[in-house]
Amino acid sequence: MAPFPTPSSDPPKHEMQYFPDMTTALPSTSAEFRRVLWTGLYSQLVLMTVPVGGDIGEEIHTVDQILTFTSGTGLAQVGGKEQKVKAGDMVIVPAGTKHQFLNTGPTPLILYTVYSPAEHKPTTVHKTKEQGDKEEEEGIDEPPAWAHRSKKENEAAGLVPSEES
Repeated sequence: MAPFPTPSSDPPKHEMQYFPDMTTALPSTSAEFRRVLWTGLYSQLVLMTVPVGGDIGEEIHTVDQILTFTSGTGLAQVGGKEQKVKAGDMVIVPAGTKHQFLNTGPTPLILYTVYSPAEHKPTTVHKTKEQGDKEEEEGIDEPPAWAHRSKKENEAAGLVPSEES
């Protein structure tokens, strides 16, 4: 699989972003805990690799999150319920819901997740969970303001066409 392109910190261009083989060929030995692949006006695509015995950390987001698992096995804990997960499974975490994902298998747990709106800085790459936690605590890993604007604000900025046009 070719390396992922470096994402831009600017609002997205009106062009396709293509990521081939996302459900079948993600690197199973990725050394990166979190890598933002793309950030749009209303959503963000992030690749995550949870090491053997690791977890993402219990958290609550103010954004919706959809996780698709591509390799490994784990345990999803969402809103007080537990569910075993494996490659091919998808879990939706509504905004404001406490959640945690643990790697319970002998190989890395690999997934991609879509946040809506963005949760991280567009160029974020965290080698480890600890680095990610530190950058979040220090306010380094923050989504851009343009990724949290309303539709009306994006229309006024010329980033999307007005429905009246």
